[in-house]
Amino acid sequence: MPFSKILRLGLIHVAVAITLVPINSTLNRIMISELGLAATLVAVLVSLPYLFSPIQVWIGGYSDRHPVLGFRRTPYILLGLLLCAAGAALAPSAAFLMHRSLGLGLPLGLLAFGAWGMGFNFATVSYLSLATDLAGEEHRARTVGVMWFMLIASVIITAIVAAQLLRPYAADPLGPAGVAALYRVFYGVSAVAIGLGLAGLLGLERRGAAAHTGERQSFAQLLRVVGANAQARLFFVYLVLLLVALLGQDLLLEPYAADVFGVPVNRTTEYTGIWGIALLVALLLAGPLTRRVGKGRAAAIGGGVAAAGLLLIALSGIAGVKPLLMVALIVFGFGSGISTATNISLMLDMTLAGQVGAFIGAWGMADALARLVGTLLSGVVRDSVKALTGNATAAYVTVFLIEALALGVSLLLLRRISVARFREKQAPGVIELAGYVDL
Repeated sequence: MPFSKILRLGLIHVAVAITLVPINSTLNRIMISELGLAATLVAVLVSLPYLFSPIQVWIGGYSDRHPVLGFRRTPYILLGLLLCAAGAALAPSAAFLMHRSLGLGLPLGLLAFGAWGMGFNFATVSYLSLATDLAGEEHRARTVGVMWFMLIASVIITAIVAAQLLRPYAADPLGPAGVAALYRVFYGVSAVAIGLGLAGLLGLERRGAAAHTGERQSFAQLLRVVGANAQARLFFVYLVLLLVALLGQDLLLEPYAADVFGVPVNRTTEYTGIWGIALLVALLLAGPLTRRVGKGRAAAIGGGVAAAGLLLIALSGIAGVKPLLMVALIVFGFGSGISTATNISLMLDMTLAGQVGAFIGAWGMADALARLVGTLLSGVVRDSVKALTGNATAAYVTVFLIEALALGVSLLLLRRISVARFREKQAPGVIELAGYVDL
């Protein structure tokens, strides 16, 4: 596949992902620390979109068989991108309205976060299916590496630029100048996301691609196709546990720095950049590591390093040592990068010809379910422990330790997963892909 197509796929990946940056690295902290909203309420709002995650299996399977104007993926990606941008743009208005009146603000919050989440589900399964369609087995590792490199580089740039633009907010929280700066960041990110997404998407998919033939399947039938494979079921559980640990900390990392160490909002936004740089370096090393030890072992190494990072994040709070938090972020980011690159590659391997959309939808549903569980876990445990102990540090530390434990359990499951056995035990009637490699 031409490198230009890989770059354009990467632009779509970037466009969807950066709409989440100001929400997860800025707004969640403002809602909890500045606006005084309960972490549980924020967790529900942030995780509510992931309740829609089962629709990814249907979207993937439906797009396999129902081209729109000759395109199997493009219309669904475009719809998802527009919903993500609109949801992100509405999010700060919803937050401030909830601060003034929960009854009035909550419906807008549900609309904003719901739109973003529905867009995420539409776009993610569609562009990963398009990447699988275009790349083929021989180019998947390269495609994944470039897409994720571009993603993390864009997250770093977005975080750094947002941190600079948020200086007026840090100087005047909730004042007119500060609020105006916050809106500029959210509107700017939404506009850039639409521009990047369109630049990558238009003309990328060849029009007139034939729909997959075969019997049309209902949502329940698509779930049964995936669930009939024991290795697919195991991989689904593994992904959920792994991603609960890797993604669950998103909600609380910035409030943790604010509440435990007193870090201002523009500095906590920069933490996303620090984490991202470490992740970016790891992505560069993931390819050589995978070629040397294999995908399974590389994924285990990444997960182990990420678990160590979570333990160090918890230890920084217990010891009250702020510099240790920076070290922990670097370790966690590095482990997350190795784990992300290897597991995305595994995810693309765990698909079957004629059912690419359905299987990618299942793995996307695992991602969304993990975000739901991880975010709710973070918010509820943080609030519950703080209410019981009156100690904010203990509340945050408990969450990070639970996530480290979930990551450890996921690594035990990883030892039982094999792409070869997945292909051997495929659902009846599904054509096998050639050229697979075992872990």
